[in-house]
Amino acid sequence: MSKVSYYTEEGLKKLRDELNHLKDVERPKASQAIADARDKGDLSENAEYDAAKEAQGMLEMRISKLEETVANARIIDESQLDTSKVLVHSTVKIKNLTNNAEMNYKLVAQSEADLKSGKISVDSPIGKGLLGKEVGEVAEIEVPNGTVKFKIIEISRD
Repeated sequence: MSKVSYYTEEGLKKLRDELNHLKDVERPKASQAIADARDKGDLSENAEYDAAKEAQGMLEMRISKLEETVANARIIDESQLDTSKVLVHSTVKIKNLTNNAEMNYKLVAQSEADLKSGKISVDSPIGKGLLGKEVGEVAEIEVPNGTVKFKIIEISRD
């Protein structure tokens, strides 16, 4: 059973571009590498051939996974989303009640997550803990070294 994921138009375009690159550029390179290795003689002791076949297998697996992701992707219309609750594509300002640090995160699909740019996955422990919460609520999130409490300060859309 496939899992539906929600993306921005930009995020889905990046996935499609990567898929097209793998199919149109990397796949022919992998085939050529196998052909070049095959031309070098005895395949039973040809490490270059084995490596090229393994690389091709990994590439085909990545292509297959991306095709499935793109097929099950849905573009989310952010203008239609409720801003009273934390949802996918919400930008959330939270306050750690332990150390009073404030952070801003945007909740995105797993493949769009990038902590450096403040995008966390809705499948991460913090993402799961924040989903469905409203401004003023406290989310108690289990992390490896205990429970952390985050107060929802603000919810917005980009």
